[in-house]
Amino acid sequence: MHKEPANILWLQNNNNNTPQRQQNQLRPSGRQNGQTPQGGGSSNLNRWLLVIVLVMLGIYAYSFFSQNNNNNTNQVDQITYSAYYDQINAGHIKTAVFNGQVDITGEFTQPVDSYTQYRVVQLPNGDPQLPQVLQNKGVTISSQQPQDNSFWLNLLIAFVPWLLVIALFIFLSRRAGQGQQGIFSFGKSRAKLILEDRPSTTFADVAGVDESKYELQEVVEFLKTPQKFQRLGGKIPRGVLLVGPPGTGKTLLARAVAGEAGVPFFSMSGSEFVEVLVGVGASRVRDLFDQAKKAAPSIIFIDEIDAVGRQRGASINTNDEREQTLNQLLVEMDGFDTRQAVVVIAATNRPDGLDLALLRPGRFDRRVTVDRPDWNGRLAILKIHSRNVPLASDVDLVAISRSTPGMVGADLANLVNEAALLAARRNLDRVTQKCFEEALDKILLGAERPLVLSEEDLKVIAYHEGGHALTGLLSEDADPVTKVTIVPRGQALGVTMSTPLDDRYNYSKEYLLTQIVTALGGRAAEEVAIGGITTGAENDLQRVTALARQMVTRWGMSEKLGTISYSERGSPFTGGGEAGAPSDYSETTAEAIDDEVDRIVRTCHARAVELLETHRPTLDRIADELRRQEVIDSKQLQEIMRETGAVIASPQSLPEGIPRVITPPPGTVPLRPEVE
Repeated sequence: MHKEPANILWLQNNNNNTPQRQQNQLRPSGRQNGQTPQGGGSSNLNRWLLVIVLVMLGIYAYSFFSQNNNNNTNQVDQITYSAYYDQINAGHIKTAVFNGQVDITGEFTQPVDSYTQYRVVQLPNGDPQLPQVLQNKGVTISSQQPQDNSFWLNLLIAFVPWLLVIALFIFLSRRAGQGQQGIFSFGKSRAKLILEDRPSTTFADVAGVDESKYELQEVVEFLKTPQKFQRLGGKIPRGVLLVGPPGTGKTLLARAVAGEAGVPFFSMSGSEFVEVLVGVGASRVRDLFDQAKKAAPSIIFIDEIDAVGRQRGASINTNDEREQTLNQLLVEMDGFDTRQAVVVIAATNRPDGLDLALLRPGRFDRRVTVDRPDWNGRLAILKIHSRNVPLASDVDLVAISRSTPGMVGADLANLVNEAALLAARRNLDRVTQKCFEEALDKILLGAERPLVLSEEDLKVIAYHEGGHALTGLLSEDADPVTKVTIVPRGQALGVTMSTPLDDRYNYSKEYLLTQIVTALGGRAAEEVAIGGITTGAENDLQRVTALARQMVTRWGMSEKLGTISYSERGSPFTGGGEAGAPSDYSETTAEAIDDEVDRIVRTCHARAVELLETHRPTLDRIADELRRQEVIDSKQLQEIMRETGAVIASPQSLPEGIPRVITPPPGTVPLRPEVE
């Protein structure tokens, strides 16, 4: 029987960001199996560049100070040209030394203002009469070639630009080659390597995927003791394909296998193989496998392999570079020496799009599904991520794990982190249960928005959310209503929250019809209480239409169309089919499908209106309490139902330890996200 995701009740929000997979820090490969690190040449080059720069600075300093050496003496008087003539006429000049066309220096016959020497700058075009004037006054005249210190300075100016160009070229070469490969090494593998002597991830760091860990235990045994299996004729598996939704821990599992086996772990993304230049990807595949064989036993991990392993010729948008890379990958995996302990582990969430040649036995021998964890798995994941977080005594991880159906490991890690940040902002010493609950609300619904709404808007929102809550309470197959609020959060002006009593893997037709009734409760409440309709039911209508269409086309829940599947082919992990994919049914069948969807939605809408009209006093009371308190929990809802004489039809007894205020699963949209 086909197993559906546990959070089918809450339709996926297309605007949600894919959770980021947790990874430990990786470092580039440069030393393996006792080899000397390839860093000596780079260090020597840096040392020589430093020496050259220091020499150039020394030359510049020498030129600068020597040029001004003669001008820094306290006994030299810097005089103007006019004052120089006055001193000559007064008979105070004893000697005059012409330094080319630059200046004139000499001695006074007697100190002038305590100066015994002088210096005067010559005129630009010289003064032909000056030597005769000096001679008439009996001044001793001489000349000398001026000291030229500009040679070294000019040399420095000439070479500095070239040095800068060389340094820039070296810098760009390193960046293009990732430090050690060089600027022309496009075909070298960019795989990151985790060495066996570093602290690594083990299976103790992985939780919630016990079945997957069991499947991979044998791979660890192969890598540790391959002789145990080879002596009986067994062969080491060539590859293991990890399949599952984003954030379930596929990369973490691969790292744990390497950590348990204590072997080098080469990690590379599928997109890193493909470049603009044709043939680069194939070269990188060869280089990657060469490195892994030299370090054997080892593990090659290719994340998001669908980026390079998509089916060839499946569409008109062919890519020669990607196909060449895939062909080389097929050759390398098929050309393994079975005695070499090199295992390829790949991860993807789109296995349906992979090339069939890649999936055949002999390449990827094993296919391990990494599914969303159940509540026990979520509890184990929460314990791992909260190991270094000080928790208050009121924190109930069991309650939190049960109240987060559909969450994966990345979501739960983010939840613990957000709760810790919230506690830190409040200057708390420990993280409390309230911090976890508010962190869930923030993650799923966004932060509270301080909107100023009119009384009319508040009335519409209160009746809308009250309609959702009341139809859920009055429907036998509905999930427990845990919280109703009209506090704006994110893009939602109000939210009605409910959660299943336990993880669900099978859904009855009655249960799905009840979900449609409760989703239409907001629109029905507007019609019954307000006498009109608003745009606030936009998201409700989208969810209702999608769910009704799936009932007809995927699950055969239409009496008119029978037990036939008309759904588009797509990935069970990402949802949906290929854009523009042709339908495998006629226009007449498509019209019949639309009629059945319309009939289901209209029938459920009529049921919602009937329930609310019959229990109008209860609806008014819930709306009034929402306008007064803004938030109502399950206990208050049950009290209102008792006071107004309404009978609760849905099961409201939650398992022991479950908080009464519970937020919806991840990837969901609120029941009424916005009222315009």
